[in-house]
Amino acid sequence: MISAISWVPKGASKPVLEAAEIPSKEEIEEIVKTAVLEKSGESGEEMDQDVGDDDEDVDGGDDEDVDKSGKFSKDFEQIADGLKELNMENYDDEDDGIEVFSKGIGDVYYPTNELDPYLKDKDDYDSEELEDLTIGPTDAVIVCARNDEDVNQLEVWICEESEGELNTYIHHHVMLDEFLLCTAWLDCPLKGGEKGNFIAVGTMEPGIEIWDLDIIDEVQPCCILGGYDEKKSKKVKKGKGKGKKKYKEDSHTKSVLGLAWNKQYRNVLASASADKRVKIWDVAAEKCNITMEHHTGKVQAVAWNHHAPQVLLSGSFDHSVVMKDGRIPTHSGYRWTVNADVESLAWDPHTEHSFVVSLEDGTVKGFDIRAATSNPDSESKPSFTLHAHDKNVCSISYNPLVPNFLATGSEDKMVKLWDLSNNQPSCVASRNPKAGAVFSISFSVDSPFLLAIGGSKGRLEMWDTSSDPAVSKRFGS
Repeated sequence: MISAISWVPKGASKPVLEAAEIPSKEEIEEIVKTAVLEKSGESGEEMDQDVGDDDEDVDGGDDEDVDKSGKFSKDFEQIADGLKELNMENYDDEDDGIEVFSKGIGDVYYPTNELDPYLKDKDDYDSEELEDLTIGPTDAVIVCARNDEDVNQLEVWICEESEGELNTYIHHHVMLDEFLLCTAWLDCPLKGGEKGNFIAVGTMEPGIEIWDLDIIDEVQPCCILGGYDEKKSKKVKKGKGKGKKKYKEDSHTKSVLGLAWNKQYRNVLASASADKRVKIWDVAAEKCNITMEHHTGKVQAVAWNHHAPQVLLSGSFDHSVVMKDGRIPTHSGYRWTVNADVESLAWDPHTEHSFVVSLEDGTVKGFDIRAATSNPDSESKPSFTLHAHDKNVCSISYNPLVPNFLATGSEDKMVKLWDLSNNQPSCVASRNPKAGAVFSISFSVDSPFLLAIGGSKGRLEMWDTSSDPAVSKRFGS
């Protein structure tokens, strides 16, 4: 399944990605030790992240069981023995003249492809391979959070547009350990320079991983915001009782469900979590600056206002949407009550006063913040209520170029396009994109009529909405 989609602006990626540095022997051993300790601590934990209290400690597995079986210590010993057999420290000193196969013409070794008479069209092959790996300035890049039965990964797709035709293919993958829930692209220059090319990832774990999209074959994120404190967690108690995992300071304590990057303050990232908290992070400093606890249920989504970048919107399973100003986080903010769990929300990019929220019951509601009041006893009515789908409306996306143009995606497997003019929504077009239950949709900033769609079937689908006659007639192309 594809749980989240993020577009990378054209020209933001390096044309040729850098190769990841190979971890040293010491780093590999440290990773193995950490993994073994994590396994030993998790053996007695419940898999459901929604269960448990909000304490700063998480119970791990029973140490007596771990000591009796000796399973994890044996795993580490086997891996360590394997590393010794490889003799990686003396790898460069080995004889270059080792004969791998027996005698015959097949043993002939050609130091370059040019000298090999059996390779035809060598230059064409090399140039085609390089061309496929090169990201052009007009190539659209889409990052998909994909989860299969045994594999969780970021898929980096290339979308080439030529003469009205779309050519999409996977450029490379980034493997992750945990189930991916949400993503947010950001260009904060974490490694120097004026801009970067990074993706923030929220998973079933409490930490937020930041990955460098300009590096290929990377095995570790460049940083993790919050999460478990590995140094403290390694101190697993011996004997009776349970091991306890410690969190980093100001970390979320449950799954991260939503992320939003602030385009104006480029080092700022907002996060929503199942721990009922909203946090604002300084990504460059790798620390949490503000923690807000204005919801009583899981917080599903967050979004920054496009015109007032200090203003943050959050939606929760407590059937409420709250608007807060990051400059005065102690203020109670403004609250709107809805009649179902919040699935997604979005600010209108064409006006600072309006936002829409999609709900579990299949409806989409629009609100005008000018009608809001901070009085908790006063209820603000929506500008409109749209019965959009038969099931959860998991994702919504405003068109960045055309006012009043909204897309909705649902678990009923449908994607619909709406005209919200005059707060009187009308359906312009609908489609079953064959993606299964639709979990994520997003309009491109660079090609505004191009809509990316991801769902339960785990296949990225693209819809050029301008090709629909009704869309062209209503909104142009």
